[in-house]
Amino acid sequence: MNAKSIPEIVDLASAFYGSAVLFAALDLGVFKAVAEAGGAAELYPLADGLGVEPRGLRLLLDACVAEGLLGKEESTYFNTAAGKAALVPGGPADLSKAIRYNQDVYPLWGRLAELARTGKPVEPPQLHLGDDPERTRRFALSMRGRALAIGRGVVPMLDFSGCTRLLDLAGGPGTYAELIAQANPGLSVVTVDVPAVSAVARECVAQAGLADRIECRAGDYHADEYEAEAYDAVTIFGALHQESPEQIRDILARANRALKPGGRIFILDMMTDRTHTAPAFSALFAVNMARTTENGWVFSDEELKRWLMETGFDPADAHPVPPPMPHWVMSAVKVG
Repeated sequence: MNAKSIPEIVDLASAFYGSAVLFAALDLGVFKAVAEAGGAAELYPLADGLGVEPRGLRLLLDACVAEGLLGKEESTYFNTAAGKAALVPGGPADLSKAIRYNQDVYPLWGRLAELARTGKPVEPPQLHLGDDPERTRRFALSMRGRALAIGRGVVPMLDFSGCTRLLDLAGGPGTYAELIAQANPGLSVVTVDVPAVSAVARECVAQAGLADRIECRAGDYHADEYEAEAYDAVTIFGALHQESPEQIRDILARANRALKPGGRIFILDMMTDRTHTAPAFSALFAVNMARTTENGWVFSDEELKRWLMETGFDPADAHPVPPPMPHWVMSAVKVG
């Protein structure tokens, strides 16, 4: 047990200050503006360029420095090495869009007691899955930013040798499908998600010049039946944590039917140990999922391995994915 000291409890009570500082700086375009100024900027020119009041901006910039998001020398502010990579749009580890998801769910954490009292989501999941077009598009693009960050580490871990056709379930805006297709030129992909998200995927895939190899299919992986024994591999990335154990087994069983004998499945997700309390981020993410989905949680690697065996797979052990996101990937082979 990682018991906290009294000072650590005090720090935890105000930990949201830092999140709010990061969100505000991204909203205003601070990191981008500093980069466009040559990597360092004075307060007043920066305020003029952003169209904000200098005193308020100075308070925000100094808070960014205190949080390690910016550096400061005298009156000049500059991006840190990590900030250049992850907080400036277009950086090599760009998280600026991925963080939008955290910002959208941020207010809902203030309603956590409501979740505990009722056991029900505090916001309908349909808001970001089609009912609110702007929220849905923002959600899909933030998932794209997150997938780009994760995908750089996970795709090289996946063995698609000998595969020519991949089924990508709950594929979001098609980002993983794009990365996998780019890394495996002989592979064609069918990526499936709800209609509103699939529409965003079609845009992204077309922009990537991969529309001839990636089909973005509107569907519902809770109920869809796929072409029997038509695929060499199936991927389910970052989706099963919103499903109940019964739903997960059903999804896996239908994926199994879609695979050729000896076909492979790759599952990427948050996972915990058998206690469901570690790693800490996974345990907290389980709460995050429960706030907005009926069955949201985070399962253990042992549970996933058992469900795979129950649905006709021979699973391997889970392996951690390189930073920045604390995910694990598990692969399995269709038996028979």
